[in-house]
Amino acid sequence: MTVRTRIAPSPTGDPHVGTAYIALFNLCFARKHNGKFVLRIEDTDQTRSTPESEQAILDSLRWLGLDWDEGPDVGGEFGPYRQSERKDIYGQYVDELLAKGLAFKCYRTTEELDALRAERKEAGIHSALKPSDLRLSEEEQHAREAQGMPYVVRMVVPEEAGTCAVNDMLRGTMDLDWSLVDAQILLKSDGMPTYHLANVVDDHLMGITHVIRGEEWINSAPKHQLLYEYFGWDMPVLCHLPLLRNPDKTKLSKRKNPTSILYYKRMGFLAEALLNYLGRMGWSMPDEREKFSLNDMLEQFDISRVSLGGPIFDVAKLKWLNGLWIREDHDDAQLAQRLTQWLLNEENLLAVIPHVKQRMETLSDFAPLVSFLASGQLPLSEDSFSPNKLDLETQKKVLQFALWRMEALRAWERDTIFAELKSLADGLSIKMKDFLAPVFIAVSGSTASFSVMDAMVLLGPDMSRARLREAVDVLGGAGKKVLKRYEKEYAELSAEPKVE
Repeated sequence: MTVRTRIAPSPTGDPHVGTAYIALFNLCFARKHNGKFVLRIEDTDQTRSTPESEQAILDSLRWLGLDWDEGPDVGGEFGPYRQSERKDIYGQYVDELLAKGLAFKCYRTTEELDALRAERKEAGIHSALKPSDLRLSEEEQHAREAQGMPYVVRMVVPEEAGTCAVNDMLRGTMDLDWSLVDAQILLKSDGMPTYHLANVVDDHLMGITHVIRGEEWINSAPKHQLLYEYFGWDMPVLCHLPLLRNPDKTKLSKRKNPTSILYYKRMGFLAEALLNYLGRMGWSMPDEREKFSLNDMLEQFDISRVSLGGPIFDVAKLKWLNGLWIREDHDDAQLAQRLTQWLLNEENLLAVIPHVKQRMETLSDFAPLVSFLASGQLPLSEDSFSPNKLDLETQKKVLQFALWRMEALRAWERDTIFAELKSLADGLSIKMKDFLAPVFIAVSGSTASFSVMDAMVLLGPDMSRARLREAVDVLGGAGKKVLKRYEKEYAELSAEPKVE
């Protein structure tokens, strides 16, 4: 049997370091067993998936040196490798489950589902929604079908109490409670499959032998195992890796740690150092050395050495390791070349010069004007924002709202950024000049910089968003209560933006 592993990211945002972490272990396992490593794009969420996000995934994984044997850009005998291009394949398997009575059409409306959940919560019922909770009377089912009402297809799951035994390479047999397994949607009302159906069908059709994924998928394992049984297929071997954690032991999140691979690239981290650090997340070399290359890891890889304790993703430790790679693996000429590749190249200079040329009287004026573009975290404090017209609390809200709007932005272009920030300023009834002042400082460290929109384009989305987050923290951060208040106001603002 040829070992086949896969990574299946969803192209709905910035490429996550967690994706690279899972990809690394899948690649190492496949290579150790002379197998194949597959990249599959799981873009069933058509409203959030974008070609730009997909390309960012491909670019970031390639930058790290994580090359795949089959995928949407290199092809392979089991393609296509985008789920959106496999839509017709899933339909036949849904029909098979419906014909066997192992799935059912659910015409329940969103309002009915909300009311049902509220009733159960009030009654103290905490088990998942089962088919018996969701099925309509035969008469009502026919009536809604005759009216052409939209429906989803859900899978039949056990109603009775009991546990599902799931085997895991690292954890042994796990007994998972059936009461927590809901009648999962398999096919959405738009005809696209959910992750759960597409994942099982694709893994089977692509011959995936080992599914190595994050432990957040453990609770979904009973659904997947049940689907394999329904179809009469052999299930791949499961291996759930521990989740990456923030230093405070919470799940790694962009609110507490930069999570985008492209952020670390833009910050000037070396690909080999970041990959080295990800390799240390829950795994270690037999000799316990901290600095090792991908080839070193491939030679010594044994997945049984993975520790189940939540590995801490500590940026300070990553910086230390990156420093070792800079000092120990680069002579002066090599380091000069890396600096040129990273930022100090003609392409980047030509992009910057039009914005600073009119402000220059001598060549030595150039570096101070653009130093923020070559910097990481800016040396900001509350005093940096004090000269601005708005009070500090309002400035913090402006920065948080701007961050949320920029996180949702996929077309990272000057005019689009300006339009989004102008919409927020109008909605908050704040003059554009006053609204942009804290954004200027957050992004460039000064209000004397050239256009903040141009600066954000040059910095790129990952670094721009990171600086907005850092500025919010500098102004005291947004705790749970503050965030809840902000979220409510932001939702109202986004729903009906005010226009002057």
